[in-house]
Amino acid sequence: MSHKYTLLCTLMTLALFGQRREPLDITIDFESYDPPSTLVVPENPVERAKFPFVDVHSHHWRMAEMDLDNLISEMDSLNMQVVVNLSGRGGRELKAIMDNVKKSGHEDRVVVFTNINIRSILEPDWTENTVKQIEYDVANGARGLKIYKSQGMTNTDSLGNRVKINDPRIDPVWAKCGELGIPVLIHSADPKSFWSPHDSLNERWLELKLRPGRKRDNESPAAWETIIAEQHEIFRRHPSTTFINAHMGWFPNDLAKLGTLLDDIPNMYVEIGAVIAELGRQPRMANKFFEKYQDRVLFGKDSYKPKEYPTYFRVLESADEYFPYYKRYHAFWKMYGLDLPDPILEKLYYKNALKVIPGLDAGMWEK
Repeated sequence: MSHKYTLLCTLMTLALFGQRREPLDITIDFESYDPPSTLVVPENPVERAKFPFVDVHSHHWRMAEMDLDNLISEMDSLNMQVVVNLSGRGGRELKAIMDNVKKSGHEDRVVVFTNINIRSILEPDWTENTVKQIEYDVANGARGLKIYKSQGMTNTDSLGNRVKINDPRIDPVWAKCGELGIPVLIHSADPKSFWSPHDSLNERWLELKLRPGRKRDNESPAAWETIIAEQHEIFRRHPSTTFINAHMGWFPNDLAKLGTLLDDIPNMYVEIGAVIAELGRQPRMANKFFEKYQDRVLFGKDSYKPKEYPTYFRVLESADEYFPYYKRYHAFWKMYGLDLPDPILEKLYYKNALKVIPGLDAGMWEK
């Protein structure tokens, strides 16, 4: 049997390649394999959002010196009505940003969130001083608080201990935000795959190879489940404070679980920054999710790169099939349009933000 099998393989090889003696080199590495699709289907790129939208997750680190007229021009090209700069820093730096915003005359188009420092939490007056800073920043125009992923994950105190985001000493900060009526947009942890073994079974294998500093484990800095649970604890402890969970709380690949969390935590909203590729690969499940939780999801992008927004618009608005994400190391799969109905799109693009972020002018959408 073995001899007959070998003979058959030899005959097949000769039939395919004639008398060629040198073997064909068909070896290719995973990173190089990215063939263009031969699928022929309708393509409807969307360069401009259907409705004027609020981007609740943006970063502009040098806004105090920016020419905001240029920013507004870019926003207009995308139909972005309001941008939320989460990098307000706080104190004098936030005031400098707000002075520039006021000077530009674009206070109705630019919203700024403040930030706090938790590394110095062991200082005796840390809680009192941080609460005072929040009050000062809101008086100077801040309309929310942004918590970075480093806070609660990699930030350590002066003794070298990880500062947990549910540390009781921070509770007065969350309470103050609720009292002042400003939301807390919080980013905790990273995609769960960053904690998984870096092997052939990891969907983020290529990203972790190209960005090895993103690899985590249960000791560095802590288990993914632990970090996620710590943020959920503060949501539950402070029901009078509105929390916007960045990146859909890192459950965009498990929308059923995210739904149970939204059911359980009524003061939690989510935004879609940097997870559009997850939604685009599950159009039926995503549509069911948006139908049920249409009042709890906001539009966010994360990094401000105008050329990347059309991918978001195409996933949300079109019925296109099998089109690529713009970063292959984030998503090597293709995506499908959700073709969301207008009432849901309006809530996602701006109506939910009007409920959550104070001071937005609803009249801007009535023009």
